[in-house]
Amino acid sequence: MIETLDGQPFSPSRESVRFLVFAASLRENSLNARLAQLAATVITRHGGTVDLALLSDFDAPSYDQDFQDADGFPRGAEEFHRRLLANDAFVIASPEYNAAMPGALKNAIDWVSRYRPQPFDERHALLLSASPSMVGGNRGLWSLRVPLEHLGARVFPDMFSLAQAHKAFNASGEMASEQLAERFERTIAAFMDLVEAAKHYPCVKKAWFEYLGEQPEGETARAEYEQ
Repeated sequence: MIETLDGQPFSPSRESVRFLVFAASLRENSLNARLAQLAATVITRHGGTVDLALLSDFDAPSYDQDFQDADGFPRGAEEFHRRLLANDAFVIASPEYNAAMPGALKNAIDWVSRYRPQPFDERHALLLSASPSMVGGNRGLWSLRVPLEHLGARVFPDMFSLAQAHKAFNASGEMASEQLAERFERTIAAFMDLVEAAKHYPCVKKAWFEYLGEQPEGETARAEYEQ
């Protein structure tokens, strides 16, 4: 918790900001679900509004353009798209599968990236992970940054990886380590400050291209402009 010089909690008033928060695990009661719930609690404590979701809300068949052309977007992709647009930023607590992100999460990103305009561009993201391992799932977060940043998401530089997560939570769902709890709270508060500033004091957007220098014609016409 941020404190004033006299040691009292400091909770400045905040302009409205909404955060989609979810764990990238389909397993009930996963360590990352507990971390996502804790992130939601901290965001609420700092004056944000939370939309807490489940990865199962966004689950969809493996991406197939033939499927999309014939039947459109599946329900999970529609829901992910809707909730991204309804929030100012998103927070993902992701496990690490074989040193990378979970396939179900990548598939959800692939589906939603096909919307035009695609909703990741200029949307702020915070990446978290929890794992019983000593690296806390951090390698998976680096792989997750790649598609999100490629799509124009503004991924917060400071990621948070909770090592030995099976021993990290106390009975009330908070972090047992006071030092880790303070670092976690400060990371989220700093992210919230950035999102608040971006929403209420926006910069001018020019355009997003999938590849720098690509020719916006035919099948490569993927430039998106501010209306």
